[in-house]
Amino acid sequence: MPYVRVKDMEMFYEQMGFGEPILFLHSGYSRGILAFASQMLDFQRRYTCYSPDFRGHGRTRCNSLEWNTPQLADDMVEWMNRMHLEKVHLIGYSLGANVGLYMAFHHPERVSTLTTIGTSGFCDQTGVEEFEPDWLIQQGKQEMINQMMERHEEAHKGNWQEYMRQSAEDWRKYPQLTKEQLSRIACPALFITGEHDPFVGDQRIKQLSALVKGSSYLVVPGGSHRPHMTRESPLLVNDTIMDFLEKQEAPKEVNK
Repeated sequence: MPYVRVKDMEMFYEQMGFGEPILFLHSGYSRGILAFASQMLDFQRRYTCYSPDFRGHGRTRCNSLEWNTPQLADDMVEWMNRMHLEKVHLIGYSLGANVGLYMAFHHPERVSTLTTIGTSGFCDQTGVEEFEPDWLIQQGKQEMINQMMERHEEAHKGNWQEYMRQSAEDWRKYPQLTKEQLSRIACPALFITGEHDPFVGDQRIKQLSALVKGSSYLVVPGGSHRPHMTRESPLLVNDTIMDFLEKQEAPKEVNK
């Protein structure tokens, strides 16, 4: 199992493929490659794909159970240092998309391109109360509880309720980037949302794209909060991202 020491953590990650590095940043309540299972086969053919588990998530080990979005962004930069990666393409989903925004603003020299899925760029508390541990227990949401226990056993050491509290707290607070800060993101950027994503959608993704100069966006017809996943539109999303990345590649010199 691939682990690397990062600050106070033993960070778990997976690596596959060859080519320029892509760092996949997973969503809350998920972990590493699980959030991008429908992307790996396509992207590994042209890129080296890295899928780490964030602090507090999955198989990453740490004595502290506390984390937040800015801290995760700093962790990822330190992970890049440990992996000797100077710059990467970022592809982030939901929580990971917010982490990507923080990295693109605070560490622009480390980000080749930014692709987000499922973020408006602004804090939105819609629905967070349904992920609090007390609510899950009261409503008998045992399947969700079982998932959180299984997915994050190594990270939260069996304390799934504390994990859910940390996730809800982060959801309520972040991202905290201002419009002015978002407008200073300078790397090539692509923003993706599902047409029916309750947290983003058409109008919000257009607002985010308007703030980030030179960026583009995709609204996936009929899509939800996870338009890149199986049973939704992974082919459309994958093709759009790969076309976006190809356009950023430096043109090859023509022999005269």
